[in-house]
Amino acid sequence: MKNIKMIALDMDGTLLHDDHSLSEVNANTIREVAAQGVEIVLCTGRSPVSTLPYLDKLGLEGVVITHNGAATVASKDKSMLHQFELSQMDLEPYLTYCNEEKVHYDINTAFDLYVNQVDLLSADWLDTYKQFLIEPKNFPGWDNLLSPVLKLTMSGYKEDMDRVEQALSLWDHQVQFIRSGEFFIDIMHKEATKGNALKQLTQLRGISNENVMAVGNYYNDMTMIQFAGIGVAMDNSPIDVKAAADEVTLSNNDDGVHAVLTKYFLS
Repeated sequence: MKNIKMIALDMDGTLLHDDHSLSEVNANTIREVAAQGVEIVLCTGRSPVSTLPYLDKLGLEGVVITHNGAATVASKDKSMLHQFELSQMDLEPYLTYCNEEKVHYDINTAFDLYVNQVDLLSADWLDTYKQFLIEPKNFPGWDNLLSPVLKLTMSGYKEDMDRVEQALSLWDHQVQFIRSGEFFIDIMHKEATKGNALKQLTQLRGISNENVMAVGNYYNDMTMIQFAGIGVAMDNSPIDVKAAADEVTLSNNDDGVHAVLTKYFLS
């Protein structure tokens, strides 16, 4: 489609299979579409550290929108195009809650992830971070951080996150609180969304939302799905996400990204 100049792709649950692998089917189709001059933007809850290697696998350069819209990074030199920052005051109520309720959390700057004590992490937690290409570090204290905090992530088993989500839904939030996956809840700046980050990027490129396709699968993808001229939900999406989309493609494990890009660009 000649009017689509940018494609925003969520990663986990969308572009990637459940084992976090990038299939050759999806990769080859993306390369074909990119060769037509369409800009491919990975738009994810991951950090740049766990996003940029996939852009490398695709053989592409460009921009990645990370931390659910809190950090937009140029892949070539890892420069920050835009970020939404959080303060210690913003996060204190959530840190207190996590410590009192024994909810696992990590504190994220653009390129680093911090936990209270790395040496106390279980093998399961270390393996989870490894799957996302992350090496956790010990939190050095607010005064010793070299970069601003962009995100607090609470994580755990689905039933535990259901309980946390229910408890936090009763709060009056001055920041953004969003379920970014079955096992994750993110606390970010109130303006930090994938949709807002995508809007800023389109303004930088001089294109409108009608020139954008966005493909995602979860609640943190809804703002970009609704912003884009063509918003696509995966078949593995919750019903609310499907309802927000213009159309539904196959599941992530069935290479739904390949299917929808083939339909619009290669058929």
